[in-house]
Amino acid sequence: MNLLTLRARFAGARRVWIGFALVLGLIAAGAVIAPAFAQPSYPTWAEVQAARHKVAAKKALIARLDQIISDQNVIADRLAKISLIKGEKFNQAQGAVDVMASKVKVLQGQADAANASANSAQMQLGQLAAQMYRNGASGTTLNLLLNASKADDLLYQLGQSEKIAQQSNTIYKRSIEKQKYAQSVTDQLKVAKSQLAGKAKIARDAFAAATQAANAVEAQLAAFKAKSKTFYAQLAILQNTSAAIAKAREEGLAAEKRQQQGSADLTAPELYTVGDADPNKVAIAINFAEAQIGEPYVLGGMGPNIWDCSGITKAAYAAAGIYIGTHSATNQFNTMAAEQKLVPLSERQVGDLFWYTQEPNNFNGDKYHVVIYLGNGEMLEAPHPGATVRIRPIRWGEMYKYAGRPSA
Repeated sequence: MNLLTLRARFAGARRVWIGFALVLGLIAAGAVIAPAFAQPSYPTWAEVQAARHKVAAKKALIARLDQIISDQNVIADRLAKISLIKGEKFNQAQGAVDVMASKVKVLQGQADAANASANSAQMQLGQLAAQMYRNGASGTTLNLLLNASKADDLLYQLGQSEKIAQQSNTIYKRSIEKQKYAQSVTDQLKVAKSQLAGKAKIARDAFAAATQAANAVEAQLAAFKAKSKTFYAQLAILQNTSAAIAKAREEGLAAEKRQQQGSADLTAPELYTVGDADPNKVAIAINFAEAQIGEPYVLGGMGPNIWDCSGITKAAYAAAGIYIGTHSATNQFNTMAAEQKLVPLSERQVGDLFWYTQEPNNFNGDKYHVVIYLGNGEMLEAPHPGATVRIRPIRWGEMYKYAGRPSA
């Protein structure tokens, strides 16, 4: 089964996989994911009712619920990062397959042409040898000795024979050269096909690992989502608010906690002069991306209604007529670097691309997530499995120190 088929089947098979996601998640992530399934002691409705009118008990129970939700968000973030990293490895592996497939196609054309040329030259050489044999070119010297009176004619024939011999030698050398070239290209094609098979296997394995990690995230998030309805309702009663307000509060606390876990390097030096963003093109890209808000994250998704992080950034800027690289966060960074469109985060502008990495000091390291900067401390992203395209406050932890400006 080829990778395009795998990608196509992935989206349709996700619902079936979710039932097995818990087991698959354990296989995919091992001990890293295992702690995610430890069950805390959840408050009961009887505890909530008992604490409603007791200030100390109410505060303690709210703190307990806050901690449970916070812990679950930390677990979800950890799983999401694992999934993003595995998803990026798949995108890079698929990109390598595409490059090698193109190389194989070119070499196949060259090999076919070279072999046809070599066969033609060999046939021409054979025809010439047969003709020389029929004409008895080897008897020319003997005829010259026995028929002195016809020396002029024989000398002429000898000259012609030598000329034919020279031409034959040239044709022979060219034939050998063409055969050697054809063999060389054929050997290169064989190596390239072997490399393509190897890269295809790497991509298939990466896809399987990313799929398992994605399913583990979705299963964990689904389980927590089911529980969270109860938690938000319990918080609403304890806080004398609505469940929606309780949920928004918890999401706000989780976002703040993530932002406090790290800070971006805003001291990076300027690499080269980069022009300002084109406001018209940025507006087109952001309008396209914002129109997808609420649509689900799916590994390898690039529309029309499913997305992953590099899929939505690529499509958004494609809508503005700008190529930012392949369907890969790392490749999009490398493309911006090659086009000299990287700017320090301190010089960021609306529409710039931000990347997350586990190698903050490695310019060539993998970038596992990419987002679009909206200004006012916000970004738009397709975050991770189990979530949808959304706008969120910038999370500065693990943010790479350079942004990309596609429209410059």
